[in-house]
Amino acid sequence: MITTLIRYGLASGLIIGSILFGTTVAFHDAIPSPAVGMAIGYAGMLLAFSMIVLAIRQHRDGTLGGVIGFWPALVLGLGISCIATVFYVLAWEAALAVTGMDFGAEYAGMMVAEAQKSGDAAAIARARADAAQFAADYARPLWRMGVTATEILPVGVVVSLGAAGWLSRRRRVA
Repeated sequence: MITTLIRYGLASGLIIGSILFGTTVAFHDAIPSPAVGMAIGYAGMLLAFSMIVLAIRQHRDGTLGGVIGFWPALVLGLGISCIATVFYVLAWEAALAVTGMDFGAEYAGMMVAEAQKSGDAAAIARARADAAQFAADYARPLWRMGVTATEILPVGVVVSLGAAGWLSRRRRVA
């Protein structure tokens, strides 16, 4: 199982890492709307996490003779998710370093701009305070890495649960 975990985890990580790094570097001067960025990001995550389905199926059929329980399948999926998460975080950090982008400040600016649309002075003041706190927090690498991991890890958990439920078998199929 370790070999399968590492092989498919690396494949999943390379897929999502290259998509994240490539799109961030390519579009850092002309950033698409947040909705487009999220669509590209989550589509890339689902593509990368398709490796979970392939890994569980390969391990079940190739190694275990067609039988795998829910829990071993889930552990395999979660392991792949963790490896892909590490690649995702490292790709984001590398993209920030290469582009010199200050995402924390850019996002904080978007928070204030969104509040200014309402015209409510109290909401704008609250948004400015929240934005300043976010920018300060995002400047701390460990906090930023944790936030980045929370983007992808829940998707990996959901895909792992679904794949484990779908592909687990207690008996051989005749």
